[in-house]
Amino acid sequence: MTRERKNLVGEIFFYILIAIIAIYLLFPFYWAAISALKTEAELVRTPATFFPQNPTLQNFRAVLSNPDFLRGMLNSLIVAGFTTLLSLLVGAFAGYALGKLRFRGRTPSLYLILAMTMFPQVAVLAGLFQVINAVKDIAWLNIPTMVFLILIYMLFTLPFTTWVLTSFFKGLPDSLLQAAQVDGATFTQTFWHVLLPLTAPALVTTGLLAFIGAWNEYLFALTFTLQDPGSRTVPVAISQLSGRIARQEPVGEIMAGALIITVPLVILVLIFQNRIVDGLTAGAVKG
Repeated sequence: MTRERKNLVGEIFFYILIAIIAIYLLFPFYWAAISALKTEAELVRTPATFFPQNPTLQNFRAVLSNPDFLRGMLNSLIVAGFTTLLSLLVGAFAGYALGKLRFRGRTPSLYLILAMTMFPQVAVLAGLFQVINAVKDIAWLNIPTMVFLILIYMLFTLPFTTWVLTSFFKGLPDSLLQAAQVDGATFTQTFWHVLLPLTAPALVTTGLLAFIGAWNEYLFALTFTLQDPGSRTVPVAISQLSGRIARQEPVGEIMAGALIITVPLVILVLIFQNRIVDGLTAGAVKG
């Protein structure tokens, strides 16, 4: 077999493998889409159909007219938005200090931050639940449940944000810092006016990923909103959808709700996919 034929066969197998992976990854999203367009009768029919015979938007109308779902969307937007902003604010300061300043304990601090990303959520769930219940017992504080959710989500978004921004700050030339110091700028002025504007791609990347993580989180939101249904986020609101008939699972409405909250995230990822790759690989070679 000639080299050209071997290259052709290898290329064919490569594209076949890519097609298999794409089908495997996209099929759940496809199944959710067709399920959302099916009637209740078609959803329970056996064998299942791979295309809706009578497409309908009833499931989308039912979800969008559900006040609990709309409230959950608003709650998720508030929680995920504030989580992202606070993570970027604190993470940018920490990334600047760890990436550009020299102080004792910098390397152990980096490894400690990295270790914090390895803890599974369930490992800290019980402890956080007890702490938050103890704080709620202090009546005069009267802290809203969504504030607790924001602080809890930052336990998982802040280490990632700090690590990525630290790598990005390390990749910036030290000559910028030195030139600012020669001009008489303080460390804070150098951070705000020189280095921070250059980290815009990394801020977009980490902010988007932090927002997606907070938007999709379910375990903590379910646990800490059990006694406060008005603070439920949208993943919890979808899981609490009830059927029109007793003991009936509204599969179509659940799929429609999942699509409604997923499509905007997919669009954001497609728009900023190049920035995401640049931010994740920043500092991977140098620094």
